[in-house]
Amino acid sequence: MRLLSFFLPAMLLAQGGAPPAKAPAPAAPKAAGTGVTKAAPKTATTAAKTGATAPKPAASPAALTTDDDKTIYALGLQMYKSLGQFDLSPAELEILKRALSDAAANKPALDGTTWMPKVGALAAVRGPRVAEREKTASKAYLAKCAAEPGAVKTESGLVYRQLRPGTGASPKASDTVKVNYRGTLINGTEFDSSYKRNEPAQFPLSGVIKCWTEGVQKMKVGGKAQLVCPSDLAYGDRGNPSIPGGATLIFEIELLDIVAGAGGGH
Repeated sequence: MRLLSFFLPAMLLAQGGAPPAKAPAPAAPKAAGTGVTKAAPKTATTAAKTGATAPKPAASPAALTTDDDKTIYALGLQMYKSLGQFDLSPAELEILKRALSDAAANKPALDGTTWMPKVGALAAVRGPRVAEREKTASKAYLAKCAAEPGAVKTESGLVYRQLRPGTGASPKASDTVKVNYRGTLINGTEFDSSYKRNEPAQFPLSGVIKCWTEGVQKMKVGGKAQLVCPSDLAYGDRGNPSIPGGATLIFEIELLDIVAGAGGGH
């Protein structure tokens, strides 16, 4: 099974970006009416006399020149996504980076085996916090989607909107379907796309998230629809490495075919 298949909705029956960069230091204030700064920077001679050390220039980020460089960078991005349930602050991310550096130097500041058993407890406390924040942010978005022309909110909470009518048959929950799709979070972040893989997905509707099982049955072959899925119809409070717990998901789906007699998904 290919690594990419991990992200398909059929396979499951964790947000944030890098900490913000520090703002540049403000320019020295000017004395009133003089147009001259209050204090000029010390010359190299003055600094030498006082024993002051000139600041070192910030190191430039390593260039991503080789395929290995880019793959390792992608690994770092994926590692960060997997930490979403811990809701780390910028200061906590610095601690994490310190741990990686200490481990690489074989000079850990503490015995990790003593503290690793506490990781699960930390996730148990912080994970629900992340999920609740996602659900709160999703409420207004779900209401907005439900009010769009042509949108239908079902009893389950799914918001279904036809984007292009189909002319073929509609699948049943027991059918296997062939689709192209794109999945995003409410902030527009794309977490999965069969278009990017340049290969349609095929799986049984009985083996996907509830939102898909319900929504794809409303489609006809050849049609395209948008499904807006609240978290209880998607990946719940736990999420996965690419999807925060409690997240509402938006899918655009093209139903290409109903595959009779096909078994298993990606």
